[in-house]
Amino acid sequence: MALISEHIESDTRERILEVAERLFRQIGYQKTTVGDIAKELRMSPANVYRFFESKKAIHQAVARDLMGEVELEARRIVAQPGPARERFRSLLTTVNRMNTERYVGDSKLHEMVEIAMQEDWDVCVVHIECIASIIGEVIAQGVASGEFEAPDLPLAALCTCTAMLRFFHPQMIAQCATKPGPTIDQMIDFVIAGLSPRH
Repeated sequence: MALISEHIESDTRERILEVAERLFRQIGYQKTTVGDIAKELRMSPANVYRFFESKKAIHQAVARDLMGEVELEARRIVAQPGPARERFRSLLTTVNRMNTERYVGDSKLHEMVEIAMQEDWDVCVVHIECIASIIGEVIAQGVASGEFEAPDLPLAALCTCTAMLRFFHPQMIAQCATKPGPTIDQMIDFVIAGLSPRH
């Protein structure tokens, strides 16, 4: 009986997050109220508050889900067979593409990300650490295969993330879109050159 109850609760949580994300995309995070979310779900705001203590908690969970999708795809790329260099390039371009599609092309969702970075920074920090760790994995695989040279793997992963900031950070992707600078492929070539064995 407890398992059924847990399943229903988990289902309701998911539905709340789906509706919240849709409303955040349609009318914006600031304009969406817990009442709007409850109305869409044909439930009372009090019922929504049973699952999430505040609108901010819903916001954090939606942001976490969106970031989780990027992390899942990143892990999938790293787990594939083939040369580490190719997977490294694919990983970096995929993070850029997914962040661009999710946050830059959608002004309402971009607003939500800006708020996440101001108010829910911990959610963003966990995501950044996760992406850096995944990048570190593929660099380690490249070191093992002789494609890369990186005596300090965590540092190499952090340097890669910093080099890719313009292409990873939603606000920087938007702000730098029309500014002069290297293309993503040129930046990745530069990072790969920095990771390549010296001999």
